[in-house]
Amino acid sequence: MRHSRFEAIGGYLPERAVTTDELIDRLAEKPSFDFAAVTGVRERRVRATSPENYEDSFTLAMNAARDCLSRSRYRAEDLDAIVSVSITRSKDGEKFYFEPSFASMIAKELGARQVIHFDISNACAGMLTGTFLLDRMIRSGIIRNGMVVSGEAITPIAETAVKELSGGYDPQFASLSVGDSGSAVIIDVSEDERDRIHYVEMMTASEFSDACIGMPSDRTQGIALYTDNRRMHNEDRFKLWTDSQRSFLAEQGRTFADEDFDYVIHHQFGASAVTFLNGLGEREFAQPMPPPLNVIDKYGNTSSTSHFVVLHDHLRQRNIPPGSKVLMVPAASGVVTGYLSATISSLEA
Repeated sequence: MRHSRFEAIGGYLPERAVTTDELIDRLAEKPSFDFAAVTGVRERRVRATSPENYEDSFTLAMNAARDCLSRSRYRAEDLDAIVSVSITRSKDGEKFYFEPSFASMIAKELGARQVIHFDISNACAGMLTGTFLLDRMIRSGIIRNGMVVSGEAITPIAETAVKELSGGYDPQFASLSVGDSGSAVIIDVSEDERDRIHYVEMMTASEFSDACIGMPSDRTQGIALYTDNRRMHNEDRFKLWTDSQRSFLAEQGRTFADEDFDYVIHHQFGASAVTFLNGLGEREFAQPMPPPLNVIDKYGNTSSTSHFVVLHDHLRQRNIPPGSKVLMVPAASGVVTGYLSATISSLEA
C-alpha cells in the first residue's frame, strides 16, 4: 500500500509581538480572572498594518509557502496539488476573497500553473483536513505530492473583542488568545517507515456546531468570534477524540500503548485545556500520554496553522530528534476532532 509523508515544512510569524497584559490593559473593564494564567498565552504575533508593510492572509500564506519550498526537493512547478485552508482570506488589504480561490492565487504567485488547486474551510482543523485529503490522494495514486498552506490574519477578532468586552462571562474572551501566522507543508510519497504518515482520520459532531462561531459583530463593524467555552471545553466534547481513536485502533487489534508515541501536539487553544486533554487521554487510554509540544505561551492560538506552527518551532529548536513518532489531535469549531500519527525523519526548519 502506498503511504505519504511530510517532506518539507515552512512557517511565517510576523515580527511584532503583543503581550496579553497590553490587550487586557485596553479593556474598559478588566476580567475577574487572570487571563494569561488560565489560557497560558503570554504574547502573540500580530501582522504589520502600515501602508509600507501591510500583511494580510495572502501575504502570510505566501511567506510560509516560500519558506516551505526553500527546504523542499520540489520546485513550485513540480507540485501536483495546492490546498489552501485559511479561515481568514484577506488579500489586497482587507478584501475578503471567496472567488477566485486562494489556492489558485497562491499557485499563480508561486508559478505552479499546472497544479490541482482548491480551498477548503474546516475552522482550526484546516491544515490537518488538508493533510487528510492529500494523504488520500497520494495513497490512491491521483497525485505524487502537494502542498497544504494557510495564512491566518485573525487578530481582527481580538480588536473587536477589545472594543466590545464589558466584563463578566463573555463569549468573546477566547478572541484575546489568537495570533497571526502562516504555515505550509509539502506531502509526498513515503519510501521509508521511519518517515511516514501512518494514518490520519477526521470526524465531526454537529451537536456542538453552535459552540464557536465567527461572524460579523452584532454590535460594531468588526469581525467577531463567539465561543461558548463551557460547551467547547468539557469532557463529553473531548472524549470524541479518545473514543474515536480507541475504536480505530481496536479495529486493527492495537491499543494506544502499542503506538509508542514520542510526542503529542494538541490544538493550541489554551494551556489548561491541553493539560485537561492529556489527563483525559491518560484515563481513557489507561496509558501515560507522551510529552506535549506547545508554543501557546509565545504565539497564542494561531487557528488553522496551530499544529504546524508547533511542529516548525520545535524542529527549529531541534527538540524533535529524527525518527520521532508524533500524534496530532485537532480541535475545531464544527465540532471537528480526529488524530494523525506520523514518524518524522527528514523535516527541517
